[in-house]
Order: sequence, then C-alpha cells, then structure tokens
Amino acid sequence: MKRFPFLLAIALITFLSSAPAADRPNFLVIMVDDLGYGDLSCYGAPDLQTPHIDDLFAAGIRFDQFYANCPVCSPTRASFLTGLYPDKAGVPGVIRTPLPDRVPNWGNLRNDVVTLPAHLGESGYDTALIGKWHLGLEAPDRPTDVGFDFFHGFLGDMMDDYYDHLRHGVHYMRRNEEPVHPEGHATDIFTDWTIDYLAERKDADDPFFLFLAYNAPHTPIQPPEDWLAKVKERETGVEEGRAKLVALIEHLDHGVGRVVEALKSERLWENTVVIFTSDNGGQVNVGGRNAPLAGGKQNMYEGGIRVSTCVVWPGTIEAGQRNDDHISLTMDIYPTLAEIAGAPVGHDIDGRSFLPVLKGEAFEEEPRELFWVRLEGNRKYGGIAYHAVRKGDWKLFRNTGFEPYQLVNLAQDPREENPLPREKAPKKFDELFDALMTHINHAGKVPWQRENP
Repeated sequence: MKRFPFLLAIALITFLSSAPAADRPNFLVIMVDDLGYGDLSCYGAPDLQTPHIDDLFAAGIRFDQFYANCPVCSPTRASFLTGLYPDKAGVPGVIRTPLPDRVPNWGNLRNDVVTLPAHLGESGYDTALIGKWHLGLEAPDRPTDVGFDFFHGFLGDMMDDYYDHLRHGVHYMRRNEEPVHPEGHATDIFTDWTIDYLAERKDADDPFFLFLAYNAPHTPIQPPEDWLAKVKERETGVEEGRAKLVALIEHLDHGVGRVVEALKSERLWENTVVIFTSDNGGQVNVGGRNAPLAGGKQNMYEGGIRVSTCVVWPGTIEAGQRNDDHISLTMDIYPTLAEIAGAPVGHDIDGRSFLPVLKGEAFEEEPRELFWVRLEGNRKYGGIAYHAVRKGDWKLFRNTGFEPYQLVNLAQDPREENPLPREKAPKKFDELFDALMTHINHAGKVPWQRENP
C-alpha cells in the first residue's frame, strides 16, 4: 500500500503528461556516496584515474556550483526524493541502523508528500531503485512504500564490510521486501543488478526512472585487492589509506563505465537523461580530496556540501559544456526531471527546475536564499542542529551548534579562510541570519521523530 493517496489524487492527476511515452526520455540518476569534490581525474585528482566518469562528464554539462542538500547522507536523499529541504522532508539528520545503546534516528521521512518516483510513476514511468536506501528499514519507510515499483539493494546506512554486506551483524540486502544474499563486492553487485534491469527495459513501451545509489566510496575503505595492487604499482609512494580510497573510487568508475556501456548496447543511451552526483563531500580523515575547496563531509564548508555533478542528454545537451555560474541543489533534480517528463509539479516544493540551463535557453532566476541543515546526536554535536545559508556570493554558516556563525564572501574568499566579523558587514550578516531563522521556524512545524524509535 503506497503512502500518498490523497495528494496523488489532487496534485498529480491534473498534471499527468499528455505526451506519448515513446517521446519522453528515460532517467538514470547515479548518486555515489561521499565522493570528494576533487576526487575525479577530470576535477584534478593527481593520483587517480576515472576515465569512465570523466567521459560521462565530457558527454554533457558539468556544474561547478552544484550542492548536495546536506553534508551527510540521509538528508540529501530525502531532499532528492521530495524536492524539499531535509528538515521540511522530516529528515534533518542521519537515519541510522539501531543499536541497544543509542537512539538510531535523527529523521523520519514524511508520509504525506508526493515523492519523485510516485510523481513519475503516475505519469507512466517504471520506477526503480538499485543500491543504497538509508531512509528507513521497515514499512512505511521502504522504497516500495514511497513510490518505487522495484527495489534491489541495501536498506541500511552503511555496510561494515563490502563483501558480507552486514551492518552491526544484521543483513539488510533486499529485492523489494524479500531478503537476498548476493556474493561479491557491493559495487559489483549493484552494477550487475543495474545491467540486468536495463536489459529488461530495452523493449519496454514505458520509459523508466532508475535511481542507482552506490555505497562507494563510503567507509569502510575496502577496494578489491587487485584494484588496490594496481594503484600501488602505479602510484609509487602513495600513503596506504589514500591508496585504498583511490582504488575504491577507480573500482566505482569501472562500474559506472559498465552501466554506460549497457545503456549503449541495449540502445537506451540516446533516449536517456543521465545525472551523476554525490550525496555530500569526501571524508577527509580517510583520504578524501575536496580540493580546491575547504572542509569535507559533516561540515558546512564548501568541501562538505559542494559536489561534482553532470547532466548528459544526448541530442539535447551539447557535449563538453562547463557551467560555473548556475547554482542548484539536489532537491532541484525533482522538478527538473518532472518538467522533462511533461509532468510539472503542481504541489509546493522547495526545489526549482533548471531545465532551461540544460537546454541552453535564456534563464533569469528569481533570487533565493539556500539553506543547509544537519542534526546529529553524538557528543560532538549534542543533538543541536547546525546550518548554512547562502545568497549570491555571501554565505553564513557554522559547523557545530557550539561555535559562532562565520560570514564569508565566496567570490572573494573561495576557501573560506578569512571569515568576516559581523561589524565588517552587519547588514549582510543580519540579512542571512534572519533568513535562516525564518527557515528554521517554518521547518520546525515538520516532525522528524518516529513514534516508536
């Protein structure tokens, strides 16, 4: 039983696409996990080779100011699926797998919103998720409860081992609601399942929306041994931890290449929009590279929230483009795909379609403040949310709930090394702070705790 009955009736039926299914493209959104902004060879990584992802970026448009909705996993995924800011989607923090000595959930995905797969499904798309879920372990919070027709992947937050696929000793691999026990490295498994899905879709009449969510390169940094040996042989003198991360990313690149090749061999490539992005920045303490940005996963520096992103649409997007002006967030993917599908969104969301940018059309956007939030309950964060807000080149942020806010102008200080005291720009500081307070006030109406955590 799907979880959005009355909103579907009101918000979707009016906006169903009138275009024939054959005239609408397929969608493949590849979201990797914790990829550093500078951890692709096309982004300048000096010790890393990602030829397949590089080719993907070269085939479309690269966005240099694309942001994840949060510096950690669950909130960004909730924004992708709902088109809402994470705290307005009910997921301001990480939804964790349970342990006896801790409260697991700092979020609870809302059950009264129309998700992206539900919206596209009502417009005639077959919808599937392969890979990592991380938004709930049981009904009504599983992928097939929220609009996906098909799920083949991992329900939990992370794997403690890429080969046994367990988390805290518990098995979370599923095909729809049924446990499955595949063998092999998780990256290879998700790639194989994706290739199987594409083979099934090649002769289908209806288009598909496939969300491919790799675990890699999230910890544990556990590449296949042969991939690690190849990196060590090539990159002489590389530090062990960095070598492992490089190998894990290069192995991921190989998987992405296999998926793209399957699209082409199944004759789906020419009619598929492909988006590649990450759920947040790279984890610095395990070797993640976010250069030239500062910071990384878990903090509100640019390295924690800005992510390498491209969109490929053969025949529509001219290859080899690079856009360093337009700013979008993960939540903007929802209305963009909906507009491409001919099913524009008729209910309130925070995301904004950037389709005109993809088509190379004139596009004057209304100015908007952009917000980031993360709530977490360990001793470093104390259950206190921390935030960032950006408008134009100005950004106000803090990295825990226990430190003062910092004001930077990203055009003048892109590495955020010289924050301005309030007295240097009091009007801008207060403008951003007041906007953030208003956002927190409005988002505070949305509950984020399960009744029975």
